[in-house]
Amino acid sequence: MLDVTNRDSESPSLARPVDRRALFESFFLGGFECSCHLVSKGGKRLDLQASTRHLEFVDADYQRLASIGAAACRDGVSWIRAARPNQSFDFSFVAPMVRAAQRHGLDVIWDIMHFGWPDDIDPFAASFPSRFARYARAFALWLTSETDRTPFLSPINEISFLAWAGGDVRYMNPFEAGRGVELKTQLVRATIEAIEAVRAVAPNARFLAADPIIYAVPKSEDPAARAAAADLSRSQYQAWDMLTGRAWPSLGGDPRYLDIIGVNFYPHNQFTVDRKTVFRGEPGYRSLSSMLLEVWERYRRPMIVSETGTEDDARAPWLAYVADECAQAMDKGCELHGVTLYPIVNHPGWLDDRHCHNGLWDYADERGHREIHAPLKSEIERQRGRLETARAHMLHGIWHAQAAAS
Repeated sequence: MLDVTNRDSESPSLARPVDRRALFESFFLGGFECSCHLVSKGGKRLDLQASTRHLEFVDADYQRLASIGAAACRDGVSWIRAARPNQSFDFSFVAPMVRAAQRHGLDVIWDIMHFGWPDDIDPFAASFPSRFARYARAFALWLTSETDRTPFLSPINEISFLAWAGGDVRYMNPFEAGRGVELKTQLVRATIEAIEAVRAVAPNARFLAADPIIYAVPKSEDPAARAAAADLSRSQYQAWDMLTGRAWPSLGGDPRYLDIIGVNFYPHNQFTVDRKTVFRGEPGYRSLSSMLLEVWERYRRPMIVSETGTEDDARAPWLAYVADECAQAMDKGCELHGVTLYPIVNHPGWLDDRHCHNGLWDYADERGHREIHAPLKSEIERQRGRLETARAHMLHGIWHAQAAAS
């Protein structure tokens, strides 16, 4: 039986009517890696849209997506590529992407900042949120002049991960330690300002807030160990709570800033407090369906799995697991609109340039052809109709229950 009450008594304003229409025509989305951050301080900068040759062959890439029944994807805009002197912007490099999406009937969720920013930007500066908001507004204004499709935007990808990786463990820019919370508050402020700036020029825009979902497995049954693991697990909600104003309301958060929730989930998203990975099938591993339902119960927002995938021969079995868990979550009332295969094309490793076999399609040859990973394609075909049907039943059930309650 579907329960549509809001169980979070602290934030009843998060409850909202559910539309029977799905966000996207297809359940499966493709995700193109678009990271453009520094991987060493003062050194190498990634540009995965270029290194995967996606920008070069975007029309063929979008055509391939349409050929497997995908009607939407995640892709990115590079702040580095767009920035010009005097804080102006040139988005002409995005035009072929927009035209290709229109030709092949795709909705694109545009990552406005996928980790990287121009060299003259200091993410800790008081000016950072307003500078980011000007960039986001400029892109939205340009995009709405190019297409009449509803703008789907992801302002800052993985606020929680970026704050930890760049502010606590010096894994990526800005390569700091002990400043993760400070960086997170800056990223939240920037997201809020960007949403306001975009809505001023594109009132119908939709916003994705994507972050990893995690589960910390207690190392023992000792109460202290269980408490430490629970605290770490709860940390996944801090950025979303900041956006809604539930946490640190002085940042300006409000429920209107949490529109669509994106949950990123990979085989390494569960671990002990000391970060030892706990894999599926090992003691303490938690089902994905229960994690999805926990997010849904907390926020009551439309959701997608905004990233999922793995490498080599595990790709198809992993998708089968994720699909089964998504179906179970939807059957229990979770408003889940899709799963993003991320990445959809193989890419070079961030730190070592190794050939990562983690996509549906491989590196492009000189003509733009990409070899397909047949087992993953077969699994997509096996799951697609089933999941789209489950989504339709879920949306109808939630809507019907809400209508009856009103």
